[in-house]
Amino acid sequence: MNYLPNILFAIALIAGLGFFARNVKKLIRNIKLGQDVDVSDNKSQRWKNMAMIALGQSKMVKRPIAGFLHVIVYVGFIIINIELLEIVIDGLFGTWRIFSYYQELYGVLIGTFEILAVLVLISVIVFWIRRNIIKIQRFWKSEMTSWPKNDANYILYFEMVLMTLFLVMNATDIHFQLMNSGNVVSQYIAPWFSGLSEPTIHTIERAAWWLHILGILVFLNYLYYSKHLHILLAFPNTYYGKVKPKGQLNNLESVTKEVKMMMDPNVDPFAAPPEGADAEMPAKFGASDVQDLSWVQLLNAYTCTECGRCTSECPANLTGKKLSPRKIMMDTRDRLEEVGKNIDANNGKFKEDGKQLLGDYITAEELWACTTCNACVEACPVSIDPLSIIIDMRRYLVMEQSAAPVELNNMMTNIENNGAPWPYNQMDRLNWKDE
Repeated sequence: MNYLPNILFAIALIAGLGFFARNVKKLIRNIKLGQDVDVSDNKSQRWKNMAMIALGQSKMVKRPIAGFLHVIVYVGFIIINIELLEIVIDGLFGTWRIFSYYQELYGVLIGTFEILAVLVLISVIVFWIRRNIIKIQRFWKSEMTSWPKNDANYILYFEMVLMTLFLVMNATDIHFQLMNSGNVVSQYIAPWFSGLSEPTIHTIERAAWWLHILGILVFLNYLYYSKHLHILLAFPNTYYGKVKPKGQLNNLESVTKEVKMMMDPNVDPFAAPPEGADAEMPAKFGASDVQDLSWVQLLNAYTCTECGRCTSECPANLTGKKLSPRKIMMDTRDRLEEVGKNIDANNGKFKEDGKQLLGDYITAEELWACTTCNACVEACPVSIDPLSIIIDMRRYLVMEQSAAPVELNNMMTNIENNGAPWPYNQMDRLNWKDE
């Protein structure tokens, strides 16, 4: 018996899974560069969010056409890949369709897979037309440069090829066709190869089988470099997503403590700080680089699908301002990748590169254009929160650089002097009642 195909298959499988594990390890390392944050609350609500949003696609279908097509691709691609278990067993042990022993059940499964493969193929072609022929506006914003545009198309081509290979593999499997069970679609493709010799048909079947499994391994490892990483990260991201009301912003604990101390009449402002107090003070207020953000925010960045729903709903973007919530997430991910490569190149330690997220990637103009309306958060189909990053970077500008816009500085000065945002003396506040 020739064991060479089994050995080659084992090598390809180990290499593919090994490289994937290496990238997953790097991904986790990069996310952990963020600040720690407690997300252990509301566990039941978090599980519900993950089930409804990530698994149930509840926010995707708010746009019915794209949502319906996405559900087909999502369900089809996952269910069809159940067949991977059979392919792995056959590849390692040299068996033929090991699960076909249970012929009736097998016929139902493969028949379902073939129907889903056709539906996925049709859906992906429609997606390609929407993106490249119809050119839906949100796919052609300024941040969608060559790589983001090409990446989206590469994924569509991948899925087209994989679905086609699956159907061709079944259509050219002579023994499978003779079973006449489960070949609900491939039976109509099989006649295309009827003029070929049996050895040639077998060669096509083997080529399709190998290209199918190798394509899946390549696709698996491509995910790390692609926006389609959300296939894996949507589940943890929706679980750790915000569960508090959208309008409720988090307070900086260090600032809260300082304000409480200032308002406590029993506190001696000239007393020496208690032992260990310096260690509790943050290195900086707000965020200027990715290491200042929380690990949940960095997880958000890696989960971004670049679908543009957030930007298409953003009132600032719609009125021509520079802000694009999608760009905020893309820039955060790009900077995080840059920091990760820096660490890799310097033996596991970050070497200062003179760059940061604020300024080199995201401008103050973008940050101050935000109205904090939460439209982007509501629109995101996988619970990403661009607003939290915007707020943290604004805090840095105000509290570390005193770089707030003139209007905001005037308002804060009025509050300090007059106890209200308006430029009127406290003694004149009630004059309106005499008019």
